[in-house]
Amino acid sequence: MTAVSRWSPGGTPAAMESAAGPTTIPDELAEQAESQHLLTLGVEEEYLLVDAVEPRSVEAVEDVFAQVPEDLRDVVQHEFMRSQIEVASPPQLELSGLFSALTRLRRELSAAAERAGARLVAVGAAPGPGPHARVVDKPRYHRMRERFGDLSPGAGLNGMHVHVSIPDPESGVQILNHLRPWLPILQAATANSPLFGSRDTGYASWRSVMWERWPTVGPTPYLDDHDQYAMLVADLEASGAMLDEGMLYWYARLSANYPTVEIRMGDVCPTLDDALLLAALARALVATLLHDVRAGVPAPKIPHPLLMAAHWRAAHDGLEGLNIDMATRQARPAGRLLRQLFDYVRPELARHGDLEMASVLMGRLRKRGTGAARQRAILARSGSVSDVVDHLVAATRGPR
Repeated sequence: MTAVSRWSPGGTPAAMESAAGPTTIPDELAEQAESQHLLTLGVEEEYLLVDAVEPRSVEAVEDVFAQVPEDLRDVVQHEFMRSQIEVASPPQLELSGLFSALTRLRRELSAAAERAGARLVAVGAAPGPGPHARVVDKPRYHRMRERFGDLSPGAGLNGMHVHVSIPDPESGVQILNHLRPWLPILQAATANSPLFGSRDTGYASWRSVMWERWPTVGPTPYLDDHDQYAMLVADLEASGAMLDEGMLYWYARLSANYPTVEIRMGDVCPTLDDALLLAALARALVATLLHDVRAGVPAPKIPHPLLMAAHWRAAHDGLEGLNIDMATRQARPAGRLLRQLFDYVRPELARHGDLEMASVLMGRLRKRGTGAARQRAILARSGSVSDVVDHLVAATRGPR
């Protein structure tokens, strides 16, 4: 199969302003991927900024941005709220390259935040107190605020987006159809926002619940072809439900600016271990499904309400509870469903050289639990949201 295409980006200038995304795939990397029939990989991560001492969020993005090294300015971006900041890794072929890129980005951004009198936290929603943050001073964000009002309360919501290269938009749409049954379990594995406003919400991913307030958030609909995809995007823009293609917040979509499928339903992961595992699984899943697309295997037409129920269970339970086995439509332990997904994509993990590392990371996730489970364990021991935030700050930065 052809692994990488470099079709011209279709995004409008407004859409291109909306998010970072991996930088354009260099010709040399694209040629290497094509020659080896492999897929490239990129990750976006959104972070929260908190006070240097207290667990409250702070509107420090401009001060932090001023401290970012010059050579990283192109891959560090503003997000919607002034208490958020975002990074985008360069496209990678090897998981070790993604590890190196994200390690540097997390460490450099953590150091920049500290120099600015703040701290960097990889968490889906603000666990501690804080004022309702203002939006970043960009025309597009002001337009979003004017049209959609108070849909993103508090300090902002922080996700992880995985970009996997695809050969062409038509194949991409069919991959989106095949992805639908698998995304709830990947969402469960990223659950990392049980606390909000200094209390346990009862959900493993409270970010997911708040994020669904936006009109275009939800499972990707089943689509016949790319023409239908493009028509639906145009119809949604015309309806006023989104300003531009950058606001297409389906759990998986075609990137508006890059030749990738973008998987974007998860919380930002607390550690690089978690982020790398999810990225490896996402790429292996896309590669596995691409074989089915090329073979003409039809995607299962899972009813939309059942998908919504599975995503709700992912937000509520994380990996520590149940989710829906789409083959049997029965509730099963989410951890077993993740293992089922791992076994399903194992051949592509091996073909991309990720199997050994992914196996180790899978073992660590099963032992430690999700970010949500870790936060709750700390809160149960100490009763202190400050201790939870201190843990998250250290997990985000990684070993010194």
